[in-house]
Amino acid sequence: MKGALLLCVLVLGMVALPAKGFMPYSRSSLWDLMLPSDDPFRILEQTPFPVPKGVENLALARADWKETAKAHVISVDVPGVNKGDIKIEIEENRVLRISGERKVDEGKEEGEKWHRAERTSGKFWRLFRLPAGADMDGIRAHLEDGVLTITVPKLAEERKQAKVVEIVDHSKGEDIKASKADL
Repeated sequence: MKGALLLCVLVLGMVALPAKGFMPYSRSSLWDLMLPSDDPFRILEQTPFPVPKGVENLALARADWKETAKAHVISVDVPGVNKGDIKIEIEENRVLRISGERKVDEGKEEGEKWHRAERTSGKFWRLFRLPAGADMDGIRAHLEDGVLTITVPKLAEERKQAKVVEIVDHSKGEDIKASKADL
């Protein structure tokens, strides 16, 4: 009886709450721990080992990766970061490493009073393992309007000519023996 009453109270409480979208609650840190993330790849961004001292402010840059017929295109949001503060490296095993830093505005004039400072600053990085068909020598990067676009061309696939196989006629006495040299 108590269980049914508790269930009714919970159901009525949920019905009385205005639902916004599919999740009628806000995603607080408690809910983030209890419920699966909306992004199934988020687990790949988490590290199972402690972060070294001095690196705790390191952030993952948000990125999109699409594949076209001729290239892989990676777009990374880097608002407020200058071209000279971004480093793009190709590491062993076809790993593309993007790192950089958005520097904090250190200038404080006499008589200035900050009311709000929400823009992030600090170091960021991102790693991408490129596929085997990527042209590592043809990589290009372009920074415009706070978006870093890296284009990784695909290697041209060699088109092999089709081999024509003749059909022999047994009735004419042609022999179909293959020697080791023919194989």
